[in-house]
Amino acid sequence: MDGAEPDPRTGAAAFPAAEADEHLIGEAEKIAVALGRMFPGLCEVVLHDLRDPRHAIRTIENNLSGRRTGDSATELGLARIADPEYPSVIQNYPNRFPDGRPAKSTSIGIKNAAGEYIAALCLNLDVSVLSPVTLALSNLVATGTEHREQPLETLRDRNARELRRAVEALAAERGGTPRSLSREAKKALVRHLQAEGYFDSRDAARIIADLLGVSRATVYNYTR
Repeated sequence: MDGAEPDPRTGAAAFPAAEADEHLIGEAEKIAVALGRMFPGLCEVVLHDLRDPRHAIRTIENNLSGRRTGDSATELGLARIADPEYPSVIQNYPNRFPDGRPAKSTSIGIKNAAGEYIAALCLNLDVSVLSPVTLALSNLVATGTEHREQPLETLRDRNARELRRAVEALAAERGGTPRSLSREAKKALVRHLQAEGYFDSRDAARIIADLLGVSRATVYNYTR
């Protein structure tokens, strides 16, 4: 290739640093695409180009967070840029998508030959999809559940976490995830939540709408 001088150790052509960095990120991009397509609907894979932190997202595969190519780096990415000694792998840390769904994340820093972080490969697993399966299996093998159907306590200040747990549990009892339920099942779920007092919370309709993948107006229509 023009401009490439032989490496005295191997005799192979040595690329300029910028070109070598670009080649490395291009190879990481192939991995990001392959991982995302292996886990559709379950794991978001994002490749950040840390050479341009204001427009860091180079590839986003299986988009679950609503971000776009060209969006800025995260706080973790900025920390890597500032500190070459920052841990190269941060594994299985708790995270959340913008709509509140829980996630399990792993971030892998990629260094160039000079020891500088030039990219980061991040995986965000949507564990809300898996939680209903776990709940359903727990219910299947549970014993001594004769008092399980007692009414839930009505509290005006139920927080968002409790509401999400209730929605996921009710969806699991209906054999699916909140977003996968049929229209009639979603309507029945919303009416159950209303009867149990969950709508006393100020943000309940918005949270329920996000979890079910519908609008707030639809949630209110379900209560009628």
